[in-house]
Amino acid sequence: MTREPHETFNIYDYFLGDRIAEGIGDRRALLTDSGETPYLQVHEAAGRFAYLLRQEGVEAGDRVLVALPDGEDYVAALFGILRLGAVVVMVNPHLAAEQVAYFFDYTTPRVALVAAEASSEFERAGHAARHAPRLLAVGAPELRDRLGAAPSDVPVHPTRASDPAIFLFSGGTTGHPKAVVQSHRSFANTTELYGKRVLGLGPEDVTISVPKLYFGYATGTNLFFPFSVGATSSLFPERCTADTLFRKIRSFRPTVLVNVPTMVNNLVSHGSAHRQDLGSLRLATSAGEALPVELHRRWDEMFGVPLLDGLGTAEMWHIFISNRPGDVRPGTLGRPVEGFEVRACDADGHDVPTGEMGIMRVRGDSIALGYWQDRVKSAEAFRDGWYVSGDMISFDADGYVTYGGRADDMLKVSGKWLSPKELEDCLLEHPAVREAAVVGQRTAEGLVKPGAFVVLVDGAVPSEELAEQLKAWARERLEPYKYPRDVSFVDDFPRTHLGKVDRGALARRS
Repeated sequence: MTREPHETFNIYDYFLGDRIAEGIGDRRALLTDSGETPYLQVHEAAGRFAYLLRQEGVEAGDRVLVALPDGEDYVAALFGILRLGAVVVMVNPHLAAEQVAYFFDYTTPRVALVAAEASSEFERAGHAARHAPRLLAVGAPELRDRLGAAPSDVPVHPTRASDPAIFLFSGGTTGHPKAVVQSHRSFANTTELYGKRVLGLGPEDVTISVPKLYFGYATGTNLFFPFSVGATSSLFPERCTADTLFRKIRSFRPTVLVNVPTMVNNLVSHGSAHRQDLGSLRLATSAGEALPVELHRRWDEMFGVPLLDGLGTAEMWHIFISNRPGDVRPGTLGRPVEGFEVRACDADGHDVPTGEMGIMRVRGDSIALGYWQDRVKSAEAFRDGWYVSGDMISFDADGYVTYGGRADDMLKVSGKWLSPKELEDCLLEHPAVREAAVVGQRTAEGLVKPGAFVVLVDGAVPSEELAEQLKAWARERLEPYKYPRDVSFVDDFPRTHLGKVDRGALARRS
């Protein structure tokens, strides 16, 4: 969806206001344990949030931080911010005060909308931060009364297509996350190209998501995409476990499941998986991390629901490489989404030969405006209309893309490059392994060798014998230099704010 940068355009209308104008305000927008919420009710609740924020001094262009559990309030608050032409800063509502203080100082929001039950951590963060926003505790009686008395007829601010709409945060596995500034145009563009054309979302669809709404992947697939076609988003505030998800699928009967590899693993490994009814689903998506081919095979055998692996980044907002319904090639990310151009390049920006790994470059109308307050990194990542990522990919002769991992995760072992993902996929094929993560470990001589951290399946017992079995398993299946020199058993992996494996933390354990 190409839009001129100076064209007046606010995604509030594109995703919500237009549904009211089309006369379908009585259609079900949200489905929660509390019941159904029609589009008109979301529209009016967003207007009340907009009025409240305007009373707090929020103007077009100001940043408003949202740290709420998934539910009606989250959706109304997000759209209320957009309605004012302000910028949404989405963060995990369960962060510790020290992490919250970082986001306060970095993004300098005027107001923070936080869950009443978690407000103490945000108050502590406000005392520690140099920039403390005005905190509004959503769900507290005082704010409920203010919202209940607020009018809902706040006009939609005439932003431009190129104006900032939402701050997303890069999912890097080390260091502080960078704020990616995304425009109104980006969200509409990917909705048209991926949400409507690839996923084929229609008004009868019901979506459900493993990641929460503060993660841009879920913001799109479980809110913006269904809202763009008058469909239904199902939301729940609880932490997503396999038991919770099976229960919500039975209750909400979704047609589209927004998934991630870790939960794919948890679902297929669950003791009652073979008794679960996923018959309402017409497809599931997977993103956020690479999906091992062995895990894809187990999903197909257990559930038979088409699983579309894909790749997206905060810098391009959402997925731009994907498998398609009826065109799934396990072990690959699929092909570039029409409307995006993707290349695999060497360090000088030249295309590498078919079958070889190269640094990913992508361009399209969903490219970010840059990183917030970081011109140097913006200049490195955004070059001549291309986003130059740290991801390694290759193309096969048919145009399907294979993911090789992050360039900064690649290991030089015995003078040769090793992708941690290749070794992780191999270990995952062992019947005792539930999850695996590989990092570089330095020997006493200063050389880098691969080390594996492994989470075992229920019933498997860590032992030196099992560690040696896993090393032998890899040696038998991969080139000799690729086997793990050390295997450590852990109960779980450290995770980033977006739930990805924190490889930096694992490396520091080595």
